[in-house]
Amino acid sequence: MYTRVLVPVDGSEAASRALDAALELAVEMGAELRPFYVIDVPVLAFESPELDPSIMRNAFAAEGRVALTHAEAQMRERGVAGSTCLAEISGPGKDIAHHILLAAADWRADLIVMGTHGRRGLQRLILGSVAERVLRGTTLPVLLVPARTQAEH
Repeated sequence: MYTRVLVPVDGSEAASRALDAALELAVEMGAELRPFYVIDVPVLAFESPELDPSIMRNAFAAEGRVALTHAEAQMRERGVAGSTCLAEISGPGKDIAHHILLAAADWRADLIVMGTHGRRGLQRLILGSVAERVLRGTTLPVLLVPARTQAEH
Protein backbone atom coordinates (compact mmCIF):
# COMPACT_ATOMS: atom_id res chain seq x y z
CA MET A 1 0.00 0.00 0.00
CA TYR A 2 2.74 2.50 0.97
CA THR A 3 6.17 2.38 -0.65
CA ARG A 4 7.94 5.56 0.55
CA VAL A 5 7.52 6.58 4.19
CA LEU A 6 8.96 9.87 5.48
CA VAL A 7 9.49 10.02 9.25
CA PRO A 8 10.73 13.25 10.85
CA VAL A 9 13.01 12.59 13.83
CA ASP A 10 14.30 14.99 16.47
CA GLY A 11 15.63 12.79 19.26
CA SER A 12 12.44 13.09 21.32
CA GLU A 13 10.46 10.20 22.77
CA ALA A 14 7.54 11.08 20.48
CA ALA A 15 9.80 10.90 17.41
CA SER A 16 11.28 7.61 18.63
CA ARG A 17 7.80 6.12 18.89
CA ALA A 18 7.00 7.41 15.39
CA LEU A 19 10.19 5.83 14.05
CA ASP A 20 9.20 2.49 15.64
CA ALA A 21 5.77 2.69 13.99
CA ALA A 22 7.31 3.65 10.63
CA LEU A 23 9.76 0.76 10.87
CA GLU A 24 6.92 -1.68 11.55
CA LEU A 25 4.99 -0.37 8.55
CA ALA A 26 8.08 -0.51 6.34
CA VAL A 27 8.75 -4.13 7.32
CA GLU A 28 5.12 -5.17 6.76
CA MET A 29 4.76 -3.36 3.42
CA GLY A 30 8.30 -3.61 2.07
CA ALA A 31 8.42 0.18 1.99
CA GLU A 32 11.46 2.45 1.86
CA LEU A 33 12.00 4.69 4.86
CA ARG A 34 13.39 8.23 4.96
CA PRO A 35 14.21 9.44 8.47
CA PHE A 36 14.43 13.23 8.24
CA TYR A 37 15.91 15.82 10.62
CA VAL A 38 15.64 19.61 10.33
CA ILE A 39 18.27 21.90 11.83
CA ASP A 40 16.29 24.81 13.28
CA VAL A 41 18.35 27.54 14.92
CA PRO A 42 16.02 29.93 16.79
CA VAL A 43 15.84 33.45 15.36
CA LEU A 44 16.83 34.81 18.78
CA ALA A 45 20.27 33.28 18.31
CA PHE A 46 20.87 35.67 15.42
CA GLU A 47 19.54 38.72 17.26
CA SER A 48 21.46 38.34 20.50
CA PRO A 49 25.03 39.69 20.50
CA GLU A 50 25.97 37.26 23.31
CA LEU A 51 25.08 34.20 21.26
CA ASP A 52 27.05 32.78 18.37
CA PRO A 53 24.48 31.20 16.00
CA SER A 54 27.13 28.92 14.49
CA ILE A 55 27.66 27.24 17.88
CA MET A 56 23.92 26.54 18.17
CA ARG A 57 23.75 25.43 14.53
CA ASN A 58 26.64 23.00 15.03
CA ALA A 59 25.02 21.61 18.19
CA PHE A 60 21.71 21.06 16.39
CA ALA A 61 23.53 19.49 13.42
CA ALA A 62 25.33 17.10 15.78
CA GLU A 63 22.01 16.25 17.46
CA GLY A 64 20.54 15.56 14.02
CA ARG A 65 23.40 13.28 13.02
CA VAL A 66 22.95 11.30 16.26
CA ALA A 67 19.19 10.93 15.64
CA LEU A 68 19.75 9.87 12.02
CA THR A 69 22.54 7.44 12.93
CA HIS A 70 20.19 5.84 15.45
CA ALA A 71 17.48 5.60 12.77
CA GLU A 72 19.93 4.02 10.30
CA ALA A 73 20.92 1.42 12.89
CA GLN A 74 17.26 0.58 13.53
CA MET A 75 16.67 0.26 9.78
CA ARG A 76 19.65 -2.09 9.34
CA GLU A 77 18.57 -4.16 12.33
CA ARG A 78 15.11 -4.67 10.81
CA GLY A 79 16.23 -4.97 7.19
CA VAL A 80 14.46 -1.81 6.05
CA ALA A 81 15.70 -0.04 2.91
CA GLY A 82 16.03 3.70 2.63
CA SER A 83 18.24 6.63 3.50
CA THR A 84 18.34 9.51 5.94
CA CYS A 85 18.20 13.22 5.21
CA LEU A 86 19.42 16.27 7.14
CA ALA A 87 18.01 19.67 6.17
CA GLU A 88 18.37 23.18 7.53
CA ILE A 89 15.87 26.02 7.86
CA SER A 90 16.71 28.15 4.85
CA GLY A 91 15.31 31.57 5.66
CA PRO A 92 12.54 33.75 7.00
CA GLY A 93 9.03 32.34 6.78
CA LYS A 94 10.31 28.78 6.69
CA ASP A 95 9.80 26.38 9.56
CA ILE A 96 10.16 22.70 10.35
CA ALA A 97 6.72 21.85 8.95
CA HIS A 98 7.59 23.61 5.67
CA HIS A 99 10.76 21.52 5.34
CA ILE A 100 8.93 18.28 6.16
CA LEU A 101 6.39 19.02 3.43
CA LEU A 102 9.17 19.95 0.99
CA ALA A 103 11.08 16.75 1.77
CA ALA A 104 7.94 14.64 1.32
CA ALA A 105 7.28 16.21 -2.08
CA ASP A 106 10.91 16.05 -3.27
CA TRP A 107 11.27 12.41 -2.25
CA ARG A 108 7.76 11.54 -3.51
CA ALA A 109 6.74 10.07 -0.16
CA ASP A 110 3.31 8.47 -0.04
CA LEU A 111 3.01 8.53 3.77
CA ILE A 112 4.33 10.75 6.57
CA VAL A 113 4.67 9.22 10.04
CA MET A 114 5.16 11.76 12.86
CA GLY A 115 5.32 11.84 16.60
CA THR A 116 3.14 14.28 18.47
CA HIS A 117 3.72 15.64 21.95
CA GLY A 118 0.03 16.16 22.64
CA ARG A 119 0.38 19.69 24.01
CA ARG A 120 -2.81 21.42 25.05
CA GLY A 121 -4.01 24.89 25.98
CA LEU A 122 -1.59 27.78 26.36
CA GLN A 123 1.50 25.63 25.78
CA ARG A 124 0.14 24.56 22.37
CA LEU A 125 -0.88 28.11 21.53
CA ILE A 126 2.60 29.41 22.30
CA LEU A 127 4.63 26.55 20.87
CA GLY A 128 2.32 25.60 18.02
CA SER A 129 2.19 22.16 16.53
CA VAL A 130 4.48 21.01 13.76
CA ALA A 131 2.22 17.98 13.25
CA GLU A 132 -0.83 20.20 12.86
CA ARG A 133 0.91 22.41 10.30
CA VAL A 134 2.01 19.33 8.35
CA LEU A 135 -1.56 17.95 8.41
CA ARG A 136 -2.94 21.24 7.12
CA GLY A 137 -0.29 21.55 4.42
CA THR A 138 -0.40 18.16 2.73
CA THR A 139 -2.76 15.91 0.83
CA LEU A 140 -0.67 12.87 1.80
CA PRO A 141 -1.83 10.50 4.51
CA VAL A 142 -0.21 11.36 7.85
CA LEU A 143 0.04 8.87 10.71
CA LEU A 144 0.40 10.66 14.05
CA VAL A 145 1.95 8.64 16.86
CA PRO A 146 1.36 10.11 20.33
CA ALA A 147 4.02 10.39 23.00
CA ARG A 148 3.51 8.13 25.99
CA THR A 149 0.65 9.03 28.25
CA GLN A 150 1.11 9.40 32.01
CA ALA A 151 -0.44 5.93 32.44
CA GLU A 152 2.28 4.40 30.23
CA HIS A 153 5.19 5.85 32.24
